Amino acid sequence: MPVLRELFDLSGRVAIVTGGSRGLGEEMAEGLAEAGASLMLCARREEWLTPTVTAMGRQGFRVEGTVCDVAQADQVQAVVDRTMAAYGRIDILINNAGVSWGARPEDMPLDKWQKVIDVNLTGAFLFSQAAGREMLKREYGRIINVASVSGIQASVAGPHYAGYAASKAGLMGLTRELAASWGRQGIRVNAIAPGFFHSRLADPAIRIAEPRITASNPIPRVGAAGELKGVAVFLAADASNYITGQVIVVDGGRSIS
Repeated sequence: MPVLRELFDLSGRVAIVTGGSRGLGEEMAEGLAEAGASLMLCARREEWLTPTVTAMGRQGFRVEGTVCDVAQADQVQAVVDRTMAAYGRIDILINNAGVSWGARPEDMPLDKWQKVIDVNLTGAFLFSQAAGREMLKREYGRIINVASVSGIQASVAGPHYAGYAASKAGLMGLTRELAASWGRQGIRVNAIAPGFFHSRLADPAIRIAEPRITASNPIPRVGAAGELKGVAVFLAADASNYITGQVIVVDGGRSIS
């Protein structure tokens, strides 16, 4: 039986993290690196990506980065190809890249709806497909989709973001389908559904939701830095080897209150 340290050890593993240059993606990537994994970080903007790659390199982590629009299949494949060229394998994929657009449903511009679906849902599929093909060759892989409690629970008082909620609910369905399709080939697929954590994407919504969170959450606060890192490492590591197709909700109890 492996000891606990071995169950969480990612030494020798290689991880792609989309949206990995800042916020929750950066936190989860840092957790994987601290556990021993080598990283390929992706971001839409070079000015976000380069400082993070440099900073992680200074911490002694093995890390590379590449600019990528996850909604573009050719760019996704280029990231997978570059990862294989740099490291020779892909063990872990965290589909974290995401965008949102706030508007009441009757006012939602179609192009904004489409962009959210393209990045949050289609982008996760494209990366899972491209990385999954490499994982299938070795019959080993760990895919972690970053969903959201907005795919589980809505609020009459807002914030209103129909495209985001639909994309995250769809991502949970995609998680189950990929887990069922690839489980017998050694690939586990799970999702994390965060509640509200401070980030560039979430802060406008937090201003609306925080009073209700502090009033009704069993843990009456917004999520803190570091509270997703351990969950990501757990799902990437051997500690969770008998878990697939599941959604781990990290929301301070909001979804049960």
